[in-house]
Amino acid sequence: MSHETETRTDASIAKGLFLGDIREGHIFPFPGLKGEERETVRMILESIDRFMAPKEKEFRQFDHEGVQPSEYIEELKALGLFSLIIPPEYDGLGLSNSAYSRVLQQTSRYDASTSLTIGAHSSIGLKALLLFGSDAQKTKYLPRLATGEMIAAFCLTESGSGSDAASIKTRATKNGDGSFTLNGEKIWITNGGTAEFFTVFAATDSDAGKITAFIVERSFSGVSSGPKEDKMGIRASCTTTVRFDDVRVPAECVLGEEGKGFKVAMAVLNNGRTGLGGGCVGAMKRLIELSIAQATARKQFGKSISEFQLIKEKIGSMAAICFASESVVSVVGHLIDSGVEDFSVEAAMSKVFVSEALWQVADEALQISGGNGFMKEYPYERVVRDSRINRIFEGTNEILRLYVGLSGMKDAGDVLKDMAKSVSGIFNDPIKGFGVLSSYASKKIGQYTPIGRQALSQVHPALSQEAAMVEQGVAKLAQGVESVLRAHGKGIIGQQLLTKRLADSAIELFVNMCVLSRVTSMLNERGIGAVDTEVRIAKYLVHASHQKVSGYLKALNDNRDHDLCALADSVIGAGGYSWDVV
Repeated sequence: MSHETETRTDASIAKGLFLGDIREGHIFPFPGLKGEERETVRMILESIDRFMAPKEKEFRQFDHEGVQPSEYIEELKALGLFSLIIPPEYDGLGLSNSAYSRVLQQTSRYDASTSLTIGAHSSIGLKALLLFGSDAQKTKYLPRLATGEMIAAFCLTESGSGSDAASIKTRATKNGDGSFTLNGEKIWITNGGTAEFFTVFAATDSDAGKITAFIVERSFSGVSSGPKEDKMGIRASCTTTVRFDDVRVPAECVLGEEGKGFKVAMAVLNNGRTGLGGGCVGAMKRLIELSIAQATARKQFGKSISEFQLIKEKIGSMAAICFASESVVSVVGHLIDSGVEDFSVEAAMSKVFVSEALWQVADEALQISGGNGFMKEYPYERVVRDSRINRIFEGTNEILRLYVGLSGMKDAGDVLKDMAKSVSGIFNDPIKGFGVLSSYASKKIGQYTPIGRQALSQVHPALSQEAAMVEQGVAKLAQGVESVLRAHGKGIIGQQLLTKRLADSAIELFVNMCVLSRVTSMLNERGIGAVDTEVRIAKYLVHASHQKVSGYLKALNDNRDHDLCALADSVIGAGGYSWDVV
């Protein structure tokens, strides 16, 4: 492995997997919070616990009524929870992505709607201002955003253009004086009814691009919000439509460059995924605690149900996937904080894995609780409802799987010289309006060599078998990618089920690398005898992933996809299920 591969800030770890490359840089040693920031985060966590722990009945009432009282929002402001990622020079706390994610983890132990109110403000609402704002824009708005005087919202989604962001209809027409006239409506906007600051994306006529990002204040004439949406979960958070009727937006409110709004939107979503990931991890940790208490206290057949293997299976797997989730979220936060230029695939992988892990943990926790779990007086049913949205917003997991798979194959297509004409250019916009794939430096794959050439060289010897399994998986993934590209050429864009299998394989392997790094660091710091449980977690996760990846890759050539799609066409044509036993 070359030193260049190890240290380049533009070399994507995740994309390397599709090439058969294992890029250990930025994963080993395992990242963690250090020094003064670590102490700051600990103090914030203690404050959150003191504030939120006594409010369980209130959170249940907020959920029932579908609202966070204004007094509660004022308390969040007083705690400084709207200032988390704003730099100190603008009166914020200036937390890193990793530290911010850890704070969202703590609020999510108690209430997902609270995390969403805070997260929509910081993760996406004001993030474009941080990333692309001018000094004048930051000076004007960030201090007011830090205090919560202005709450922020992110306005991208429209009716009929969910993941297809490039098809938005909201339009900004440029006027003679350089200002814009904004017209349109955005839907499902978190903080839509309470925000005073909106990051709005609108279609514009520009040689540089067709979408521009704008700062829009609620005080601008023509800005209005619809009624609060009645949602399945995260009910207390404020979700509304936001309308813009002949809103005059000054020229100085353009965020970034005119016509470059799509780049702004994707950068915001990629950066914001550590908040969502941290929130999922916090909810999982709380559910595991509740499940252990429930399983220990409940007696059946003269024993605590925690002694039964089927319950142990649930709690053990819940703990393992929470550990994996926390590991991958930590790595992605570190990638962003370290200035890595290309982390979009890793961020997408993290979002898919962690949101689905929470769904599994929430379902199992409710199951362990039995009938109690179905009752509103217990927290399980609310967490299940709250957690479902994570697989939908900030990019559906289906769209993100295609993004992961097609992004990885784009690099592989570039380096397979005999495939260049067949695949060149088709990856520039693999998911219309969602993922913008940059051009990356070409690299020869050469011939696939025996397993072991690309090695996880920094994994502790106690996990050598697991490291070898990951190495084998990476080599087989690269072979599968080449096979699929050779078989389908340009047609790969339409082979979504094959792309999904490649993406799922890469996700499992990336998560495995994060887990092996974390446990290796623990082994190096504390010794084998002190890390027995963590070693068991790593072994369980890697062996389980090895079976999954083997199945995914085998199904690239041995599947019944044609039959399944033909069945779907038949059912769709019939308008429903047409069989009956009567």
